[in-house]
Amino acid sequence: MSKKSAKTTKQEAMDKTDNGERSLVARIVELPKKGWLWLTKMKTALVLLFLLAIGAIPGALLPQRSLNESKVLDYIQANGKTAEVFDKLGLFDVFSSPWFTAVYVLLFLSLIGCILPRTWDHYKALRTQPPAAPKRLTRMPHSVAGEVELDEETAKKQVRAMFKGWNVRECKPEDDRAGHWSISAEKGYLREAANLVFHLALVGILAAVGLGRLAYYEGQVIVVAGTEQSEFCNSAVSNFDSFRHGALFDGTGLTPFCVNVKDFNATYMPNGQAVEFASNIDWAHPEQAFKPKEEWNKATLSVNHPLRLAGNRVYLQGHGYAPTFTIQWPNGEKRTETTQFRPDDLTFFLSSGAMRWDPPAGMYPNLQERRAHQISIQGLFAPSAEFTGPNNKILTSNYPAMRDPAVAIDVYRGDTGLDSGRSQNIFSLDPAQMHSGSMEMLDRVNLKKGETVTLDDGTKITFDGAEEFVNLQVSRDPTVYAVLAFAVLMLGSLALSLMIKRRRFWVRLIPSEAGKLRIEIAGLARTDSAGWGREFNRKAEQLLGLEEEDLDDSHDASNSDWDHRYNDGLDDRLV
Repeated sequence: MSKKSAKTTKQEAMDKTDNGERSLVARIVELPKKGWLWLTKMKTALVLLFLLAIGAIPGALLPQRSLNESKVLDYIQANGKTAEVFDKLGLFDVFSSPWFTAVYVLLFLSLIGCILPRTWDHYKALRTQPPAAPKRLTRMPHSVAGEVELDEETAKKQVRAMFKGWNVRECKPEDDRAGHWSISAEKGYLREAANLVFHLALVGILAAVGLGRLAYYEGQVIVVAGTEQSEFCNSAVSNFDSFRHGALFDGTGLTPFCVNVKDFNATYMPNGQAVEFASNIDWAHPEQAFKPKEEWNKATLSVNHPLRLAGNRVYLQGHGYAPTFTIQWPNGEKRTETTQFRPDDLTFFLSSGAMRWDPPAGMYPNLQERRAHQISIQGLFAPSAEFTGPNNKILTSNYPAMRDPAVAIDVYRGDTGLDSGRSQNIFSLDPAQMHSGSMEMLDRVNLKKGETVTLDDGTKITFDGAEEFVNLQVSRDPTVYAVLAFAVLMLGSLALSLMIKRRRFWVRLIPSEAGKLRIEIAGLARTDSAGWGREFNRKAEQLLGLEEEDLDDSHDASNSDWDHRYNDGLDDRLV
């Protein structure tokens, strides 16, 4: 091989390498553009919307940590490996999971990418005249022709008056495809505008919901009605039993007010089914809080009828029972405590809970000895007691109202672990303390209202009855009215886009030798033509003076040959 041919071959190889590198770089550069084009397709937006709906299903069917973490833990313990897989997939934190957020953001971007080009195209369509009339109007889906005894100028004035307010284009004979004066008229642009508003409102809802989740707060608190524990003030996050908030809430934006729950009233059917819940409350702004409660504002809370205060909503979310116990120590000192129990049976309100007491100061020589003599109870409460099982020792409830309250409790002595630094469930004692021997079970008893159990050291525990508690939820979402406005706008624009039809008319005036004027009329529905033929008939009737029944069939034909035969026959009758 010669030196020249070797150099040529090497140069060609280098050129191919350069071309390959350039083509690779070009493909890499085009990837974002192709990705954006794919993302901004309406099909992609529909797929993302469908994925968002599918992704929200686990959030409705499975317990969520943001709402009740204890239920999530119970579900995982009860369902083993399946629940662990769900947890790894984020199905217990659906609405804050990365994959749900990714779908949400992609849908938001996709809708914006779809709407902006369509808005620009619609703007250009508004500034564009409709197309000129076709050469043969009889080939259009809706067409009719006839002769009238009018001069051409009078007919032109009538046609212009008929299409006043439409987007109109007039063609002189030299500009018309058939060589005669014609007019094109188009209407129904509001349909596309309403469609765009619908999608903009959908984007507005997504944006408002997203901002709302960043700025909202929501807290729950249990208040025992009609007792010293019946008052709650929305002045600090620490006043709530549980509290959730968005990333933009720093804990200092609470609206201060106080609520005093006076009572709770429930109505039940004979089978125990709840009919109505209501609670009478007093409420006050900060400047009223120091006044007697008789001077506070009055309100009634019921299901789905919250108290609204300066953008906050106070809901009556749930209720239950709080048993009252009095403990008397051997030295004669007494202590009465009312603590809420958790309703395990939401039909008859058989509830479970626990209570803990520290001995009075000075009864024992040191702190360790005092901890070793802490008293605690754990058990069940029934508002309408019924005893079943062997020796009638098993407590159940047969009605949700408090008719015959009773408790079944286990009594313990020992260190309850409150000073251990570990969090504890307020509705149960610490199992670790029981299993380690730090707590000793002393007795298991059933008590009705007024009955007492006496321990081996003379300590007495008396069941005094129960009070009803309510679970209040205080929530604030600054975007809730924006979501409502966008939702109303979305529904209104959707209805408008379905009612309005985009349509075109063409009219051509052809002078005849007999001194009459032949008028050809054609129409085309740019969208679904159902119900549009009647409007075409009315316009044709006004122009030609026809009866509507003469036109009923002209817009239903789909075969062009039939259209020609029909129009030819109609022309003969009109002449």
